[in-house]
Amino acid sequence: MHTSTASTAPFTLAFWKEGRTHEQRAGYRGTAAEFGEIVLTAPLPRKYTPDGVVSEVRGPSVPTAVFETRGIHTEAADLPTLNRSVLRVGDAVVHLRRNRFGLTRRARALHFRYGGDHYRLRAVNRKQFVLTRRADDEDPGASLTAKLTGHSLGGGKKLVVRTAGRAVAADIVLVTLFAGVDRAPLTRSGAVRAALGRSTRLFAESQA
Repeated sequence: MHTSTASTAPFTLAFWKEGRTHEQRAGYRGTAAEFGEIVLTAPLPRKYTPDGVVSEVRGPSVPTAVFETRGIHTEAADLPTLNRSVLRVGDAVVHLRRNRFGLTRRARALHFRYGGDHYRLRAVNRKQFVLTRRADDEDPGASLTAKLTGHSLGGGKKLVVRTAGRAVAADIVLVTLFAGVDRAPLTRSGAVRAALGRSTRLFAESQA
Protein backbone atom coordinates (compact mmCIF):
# COMPACT_ATOMS: atom_id res chain seq x y z
CA MET A 1 0.00 0.00 0.00
CA HIS A 2 1.39 3.41 -1.01
CA THR A 3 -0.34 6.47 0.37
CA SER A 4 1.92 9.52 -0.07
CA THR A 5 1.17 11.81 -3.03
CA ALA A 6 4.36 13.93 -2.90
CA SER A 7 6.61 13.45 -5.93
CA THR A 8 9.92 11.69 -5.49
CA ALA A 9 12.98 13.85 -6.09
CA PRO A 10 14.70 13.42 -9.48
CA PHE A 11 18.05 11.66 -9.52
CA THR A 12 20.97 11.20 -11.89
CA LEU A 13 23.24 8.18 -12.32
CA ALA A 14 26.63 8.56 -13.99
CA PHE A 15 28.19 6.10 -16.43
CA TRP A 16 31.00 3.90 -15.10
CA LYS A 17 33.27 1.29 -16.64
CA GLU A 18 36.06 -0.88 -15.26
CA GLY A 19 38.06 -4.00 -16.10
CA ARG A 20 39.04 -5.46 -19.44
CA THR A 21 37.72 -7.99 -21.97
CA HIS A 22 35.72 -10.78 -20.30
CA GLU A 23 36.04 -9.16 -16.87
CA GLN A 24 34.74 -5.77 -18.01
CA ARG A 25 31.86 -4.19 -16.11
CA ALA A 26 29.95 -1.05 -17.03
CA GLY A 27 26.68 0.68 -16.29
CA TYR A 28 25.33 3.62 -14.30
CA ARG A 29 25.57 4.42 -10.61
CA GLY A 30 24.73 7.19 -8.21
CA THR A 31 22.40 8.10 -5.37
CA ALA A 32 18.63 8.54 -5.23
CA ALA A 33 17.77 10.84 -2.32
CA GLU A 34 15.11 8.62 -0.72
CA PHE A 35 16.68 5.27 -1.65
CA GLY A 36 20.45 5.62 -1.31
CA GLU A 37 23.05 4.18 -3.67
CA ILE A 38 21.85 2.58 -6.92
CA VAL A 39 24.21 0.58 -9.18
CA LEU A 40 23.28 -0.75 -12.62
CA THR A 41 25.68 -3.22 -14.23
CA ALA A 42 24.79 -3.65 -17.90
CA PRO A 43 25.69 -6.27 -18.73
CA LEU A 44 27.42 -8.52 -16.22
CA PRO A 45 30.75 -9.92 -17.52
CA ARG A 46 30.19 -12.69 -20.08
CA LYS A 47 32.62 -14.81 -18.09
CA TYR A 48 29.89 -15.29 -15.49
CA THR A 49 26.95 -15.54 -17.95
CA PRO A 50 28.33 -17.65 -20.84
CA ASP A 51 24.91 -18.77 -22.06
CA GLY A 52 23.23 -15.39 -22.12
CA VAL A 53 23.41 -11.70 -21.37
CA VAL A 54 22.33 -10.23 -18.01
CA SER A 55 21.87 -6.76 -16.53
CA GLU A 56 21.49 -6.17 -12.81
CA VAL A 57 20.56 -3.40 -10.37
CA ARG A 58 21.69 -3.46 -6.75
CA GLY A 59 21.56 -1.13 -3.79
CA PRO A 60 21.60 -1.44 0.00
CA SER A 61 18.03 -0.11 0.38
CA VAL A 62 16.31 -1.57 -2.71
CA PRO A 63 15.52 -5.09 -3.95
CA THR A 64 17.97 -6.59 -6.42
CA ALA A 65 16.55 -6.72 -9.95
CA VAL A 66 17.90 -8.84 -12.81
CA PHE A 67 16.98 -8.91 -16.51
CA GLU A 68 18.30 -11.97 -18.34
CA THR A 69 18.13 -13.14 -21.95
CA ARG A 70 19.27 -16.51 -23.24
CA GLY A 71 19.46 -17.94 -26.75
CA ILE A 72 21.66 -17.89 -29.83
CA HIS A 73 20.61 -14.32 -30.61
CA THR A 74 22.45 -13.12 -27.51
CA GLU A 75 25.77 -13.83 -29.23
CA ALA A 76 25.13 -10.66 -31.21
CA ALA A 77 23.67 -8.65 -28.32
CA ASP A 78 25.41 -6.09 -26.14
CA LEU A 79 22.45 -5.87 -23.75
CA PRO A 80 19.61 -8.20 -22.77
CA THR A 81 16.76 -8.11 -25.29
CA LEU A 82 13.01 -8.28 -24.76
CA ASN A 83 12.90 -11.60 -26.63
CA ARG A 84 13.28 -14.79 -24.58
CA SER A 85 13.85 -12.78 -21.43
CA VAL A 86 13.29 -13.25 -17.71
CA LEU A 87 12.81 -10.44 -15.19
CA ARG A 88 13.45 -11.08 -11.50
CA VAL A 89 12.86 -8.62 -8.67
CA GLY A 90 14.03 -9.95 -5.33
CA ASP A 91 12.83 -13.55 -5.19
CA ALA A 92 9.95 -12.99 -7.63
CA VAL A 93 9.93 -13.94 -11.31
CA VAL A 94 7.92 -11.33 -13.21
CA HIS A 95 5.90 -12.30 -16.30
CA LEU A 96 6.29 -9.87 -19.22
CA ARG A 97 3.84 -9.34 -22.06
CA ARG A 98 3.73 -7.09 -25.11
CA ASN A 99 2.15 -6.84 -28.55
CA ARG A 100 4.95 -7.35 -31.06
CA PHE A 101 2.62 -6.33 -33.89
CA GLY A 102 1.37 -3.10 -32.35
CA LEU A 103 1.32 -0.15 -34.73
CA THR A 104 1.95 2.57 -32.14
CA ARG A 105 4.43 2.93 -29.31
CA ARG A 106 1.60 2.74 -26.81
CA ALA A 107 0.36 -0.49 -28.39
CA ARG A 108 3.88 -1.97 -28.34
CA ALA A 109 4.45 -1.11 -24.66
CA LEU A 110 5.70 -3.76 -22.23
CA HIS A 111 3.26 -4.75 -19.47
CA PHE A 112 3.90 -6.66 -16.26
CA ARG A 113 2.78 -6.99 -12.66
CA TYR A 114 4.95 -7.00 -9.56
CA GLY A 115 4.01 -6.83 -5.88
CA GLY A 116 0.34 -6.39 -6.73
CA ASP A 117 1.07 -3.35 -8.91
CA HIS A 118 0.54 -3.12 -12.67
CA TYR A 119 3.38 -1.57 -14.69
CA ARG A 120 3.74 -0.33 -18.26
CA LEU A 121 6.98 0.53 -20.04
CA ARG A 122 6.78 2.55 -23.25
CA ALA A 123 9.37 4.20 -25.45
CA VAL A 124 9.44 7.94 -26.13
CA ASN A 125 12.43 7.63 -28.44
CA ARG A 126 15.68 5.70 -28.61
CA LYS A 127 17.12 7.31 -25.47
CA GLN A 128 14.02 8.10 -23.45
CA PHE A 129 11.32 5.88 -21.93
CA VAL A 130 8.53 6.03 -19.37
CA LEU A 131 7.71 3.49 -16.66
CA THR A 132 4.22 3.86 -15.22
CA ARG A 133 2.79 2.19 -12.12
CA ARG A 134 -0.97 2.15 -12.55
CA ALA A 135 -3.18 3.94 -10.03
CA ASP A 136 -5.64 1.88 -7.99
CA ASP A 137 -8.17 2.40 -5.20
CA GLU A 138 -5.42 2.82 -2.60
CA ASP A 139 -2.69 4.65 -4.50
CA PRO A 140 -2.48 7.34 -7.21
CA GLY A 141 0.38 5.52 -8.95
CA ALA A 142 3.57 7.01 -10.34
CA SER A 143 5.21 7.77 -13.66
CA LEU A 144 9.00 7.75 -14.04
CA THR A 145 10.65 9.27 -17.12
CA ALA A 146 14.21 8.14 -17.82
CA LYS A 147 16.55 9.78 -20.31
CA LEU A 148 20.04 8.70 -21.37
CA THR A 149 22.32 11.62 -22.14
CA GLY A 150 25.84 11.99 -23.50
CA HIS A 151 27.66 10.24 -26.32
CA SER A 152 28.68 6.58 -26.40
CA LEU A 153 32.25 7.46 -27.42
CA GLY A 154 32.70 10.38 -25.10
CA GLY A 155 32.49 11.17 -21.43
CA GLY A 156 29.61 12.54 -19.46
CA LYS A 157 27.09 9.80 -20.13
CA LYS A 158 24.25 9.93 -17.60
CA LEU A 159 20.87 8.45 -16.79
CA VAL A 160 18.44 11.13 -15.60
CA VAL A 161 15.19 10.03 -13.93
CA ARG A 162 12.26 12.31 -13.08
CA THR A 163 9.15 11.18 -11.28
CA ALA A 164 5.53 12.32 -11.25
CA GLY A 165 4.00 10.90 -8.08
CA ARG A 166 5.54 9.08 -5.16
CA ALA A 167 7.91 6.30 -6.27
CA VAL A 168 8.58 3.15 -4.27
CA ALA A 169 11.78 1.11 -4.20
CA ALA A 170 10.54 -1.27 -6.91
CA ASP A 171 9.85 1.66 -9.25
CA ILE A 172 13.40 2.92 -8.80
CA VAL A 173 15.13 -0.38 -9.52
CA LEU A 174 12.86 -1.18 -12.46
CA VAL A 175 13.30 2.14 -14.25
CA THR A 176 17.06 1.88 -13.70
CA LEU A 177 17.19 -1.72 -14.90
CA PHE A 178 15.44 -0.94 -18.18
CA ALA A 179 18.21 1.53 -18.99
CA GLY A 180 20.37 -1.61 -19.25
CA VAL A 181 18.00 -3.45 -21.61
CA ASP A 182 17.70 -3.28 -25.40
CA ARG A 183 14.34 -1.50 -25.68
CA ALA A 184 14.37 -1.28 -29.50
CA PRO A 185 11.31 -3.57 -29.98
CA LEU A 186 9.13 -1.01 -28.21
CA THR A 187 9.04 0.94 -31.50
CA ARG A 188 8.45 -0.50 -34.98
CA SER A 189 11.47 1.21 -36.52
CA GLY A 190 13.67 0.16 -33.60
CA ALA A 191 12.58 -3.45 -33.91
CA VAL A 192 13.51 -3.50 -37.60
CA ARG A 193 16.90 -1.90 -37.00
CA ALA A 194 17.66 -4.27 -34.13
CA ALA A 195 16.74 -7.35 -36.16
CA LEU A 196 18.85 -6.26 -39.12
CA GLY A 197 21.75 -5.39 -36.86
CA ARG A 198 21.72 -8.76 -35.12
CA SER A 199 21.46 -10.64 -38.42
CA THR A 200 24.39 -8.73 -39.89
CA ARG A 201 26.52 -9.25 -36.78
CA LEU A 202 25.74 -12.97 -36.56
CA PHE A 203 26.58 -13.42 -40.25
CA ALA A 204 29.86 -11.54 -39.86
CA GLU A 205 30.83 -13.66 -36.86
CA SER A 206 29.96 -16.87 -38.71
CA GLN A 207 32.32 -15.87 -41.52
CA ALA A 208 35.20 -14.96 -39.22
